[in-house]
Amino acid sequence: MAEIISTYHQIPRIKTHVLQRVEDATGETILFIHGNGSSSIFWKELMSQIPSQYNVIAPDLRGYGQTEDKLIDATRGFSDQLEDVVELMEQLDISNFHVVGHSMGGGLVYELLAQHGEKLLSATLVNPVSPFGFGGTKNADGEPVWDDFAGTGGGVANPEFARRIKEQDRTEEDPNASPRVVMNSFYWKAPFIPNNIEELLDGLLQQKIGDQKYPGDYEKSENWPFIAPGKWGPVNAASPKYITGLAQRVVEAEFKTKILWVRGSDDKIVSDNSLFDMATLGKLGLIPDYPGEEVYPPQPMIEQTRFVLKNFEAKGGSVQEIEMEGTGHSPFIEKPALFLNHFLNFINGEQQ
Repeated sequence: MAEIISTYHQIPRIKTHVLQRVEDATGETILFIHGNGSSSIFWKELMSQIPSQYNVIAPDLRGYGQTEDKLIDATRGFSDQLEDVVELMEQLDISNFHVVGHSMGGGLVYELLAQHGEKLLSATLVNPVSPFGFGGTKNADGEPVWDDFAGTGGGVANPEFARRIKEQDRTEEDPNASPRVVMNSFYWKAPFIPNNIEELLDGLLQQKIGDQKYPGDYEKSENWPFIAPGKWGPVNAASPKYITGLAQRVVEAEFKTKILWVRGSDDKIVSDNSLFDMATLGKLGLIPDYPGEEVYPPQPMIEQTRFVLKNFEAKGGSVQEIEMEGTGHSPFIEKPALFLNHFLNFINGEQQ
C-alpha cells in the first residue's frame, strides 16, 4: 500500500488541506470528494490501493477536516465548496480529471457535471445526495413539499450530535448522538467496523461546529416540522431551497461525461426511506404532529437520482448503476477491493 501524505495549498479563496500520494504518477488524476460528517481521511485507505500510474488527490472541503475554517454561504448552494475545489485543481495545473463524490460530495459532482463537464474524464457518484437536495421534496421529479422547504437545512440536524463533535467525544455514551455510535450505526452496515475506525473518527471530529457552520442556522416555519432552512453552513447548502434547477442543469449539460452510480444495498442515510429524513421519522412516530404521507411523504432519494440520470442518458449521456450488496453508506470503505474493481473497470471503459 502506497504512502499517503498531508499537504496544504494556499489558493486565493482558502488554505486547503489535501491528501496526496507520494509517488510521482504519470497517468490520469482522480479527485476524491468526501461527504458530510467526514473528511479526506475517509478516502485514505482506498487511495493507497489505486494503481500507481494514477495521481490521487482528496481535499478537505470548506467546513471540514484541516482546511482553513471559513464560512459556507448556503444561499449559494454548493458553490462555495465547488469554487474552492476548482481553484485547487487549477493551481495544481490539473485541467482534466476523474472525480468521485460520496454522499454530500455527490452534490459537488453534480455541479461539476453541470458547470465544468469539459474538465471531467468521468464522474462517479457514491451514495450521492439527491440532485434535488436533501429532504423536503416528493415524487421522482423533486416537487417541493412546502414553499419554504420546511423540514430541511440546519434546523433538522441533531444539536446533541453537533455538541459532542465540538467536545471531541469519543465515547459510546449516547446511542442517538455519540459520533462513534452514529458512524457504526449509519455509515456502514453493522456489524462491520473499519480497522481504521479511530482515524475515521478523527476525521468526523474535525468538522467545524457553530450556528453558522454545522449544524447551521434555521428559521421558524408554520409548516411541519416548523423549521425551515437558514443561510449558513453545509446542511443548509444541501437544502433544495438553494439548489433549485441543479437537476435540470445536469440533464442539459453540454458535455455528457460518463457516470458511474454506486449504491450500498443497505444505506440508511441516502434511501427512499432515509432515517435522516424528517418525513421518515415523522412516519415512524418519532416526530410529533406528522401530517401524514399524503402531505409530506419520505423523499424518494433513489428514485429521484435514477430519474435525473435516466434523463441525462436520454440526452446522450452514459450511466452505469451498480448496487453493492451487503454494504451501507460507504461501500468503498466496507468492500474496498470490490468497489475498486467496479471503479477501475468503469474508468478504463469496461462495461459491467
